[in-house]
Amino acid sequence: MQPIIEQTSAGLYCPIGDFYIDPSRPVHRAVITHAHSDHARFGSQNYLSSVEGEHLLRLRVNADAEFMFVKYGEVVNRGGVKISLHPAGHILGSSQIRIEHRGQVTVITGDYKLEPDPTCSPWEPISCHHFITESTFGLPIFRWPSQATVQDSINHWWKTNQEEGRCSVLYGYAIGKSQRLLAGLDPSLGPILTHGAVEKGIQAYRDSGLALAPTRYVDQTLTKDLIPKSLVLAVPSAHGTSWLKRFGKISTAMASGWCMMRGWRRRRSMDQGFLISDHVDWPSLLKAVQLADAEMVWVDHGFSQVVARYLNDNGQPAKSIGRGSREENEDEQNINAILSTEAAS
Repeated sequence: MQPIIEQTSAGLYCPIGDFYIDPSRPVHRAVITHAHSDHARFGSQNYLSSVEGEHLLRLRVNADAEFMFVKYGEVVNRGGVKISLHPAGHILGSSQIRIEHRGQVTVITGDYKLEPDPTCSPWEPISCHHFITESTFGLPIFRWPSQATVQDSINHWWKTNQEEGRCSVLYGYAIGKSQRLLAGLDPSLGPILTHGAVEKGIQAYRDSGLALAPTRYVDQTLTKDLIPKSLVLAVPSAHGTSWLKRFGKISTAMASGWCMMRGWRRRRSMDQGFLISDHVDWPSLLKAVQLADAEMVWVDHGFSQVVARYLNDNGQPAKSIGRGSREENEDEQNINAILSTEAAS
């Protein structure tokens, strides 16, 4: 069966419907999985995305574009191709793109995770003929712990810092991660302060109808007695800058799936790392592939060669389409060593 999606220099393209999914440069028609800047880029003429992510997408792209925001499951016809969006569970408004033409179904996951998240609609499995999945954390070493347990650890870290007179500075991406962290914080412990970029994302979530704990934008009116009791949600780029001086004695932490990598915290001069990711880990990726029950799997982003090799070795036809992936230059010996880790586990 011939795929109805093809690779181009601008990204994944459906020639029958004449539209791109998360194009890497401006195009006439773009279907957007979610509002992170590596998926929602400025300059296209028409954008189709989920109604849940409207406020976030409008933060990212050109206001003079034409927009169409649809509910999950609503079908849009483009040149005889049926397009529908389904929850991806990555961030607010994140979508899997289901494309159907003459009975053939392709699903593009975008970024996704299987674990429930109070700040977005939960991921839904979709059976298809052709499954295109991300693999940001597509190595056997990536296995996420219970996120409720990690959130409890963050609150404990905050409380300990208060007892020792330190302000807690917690880094997360401005859209998605910071709001998920906020949803897990205990506001009874003290004030929750925000970096300006984080506050914009939080406001977009609130404008979308999400109820989140009260926050206060960091400005020059902070009192000295307030700061040591506070937890500051900030973007990673603020780490090591003069912006932090206003908080006095601090303890820093990052919430990321990359915290699982050996030496990650030391290299970034962080006091603490919390293992929270908005992407699938290795077991969840394999589960998603199994539930898709596809004839062919394409693996994009991240460790695409490793995942494709593993799937092929285990009877699932797969192909790496990773564009600039971090493992693209790995040699055969390194890939075999990675796969042997899973075989031994």
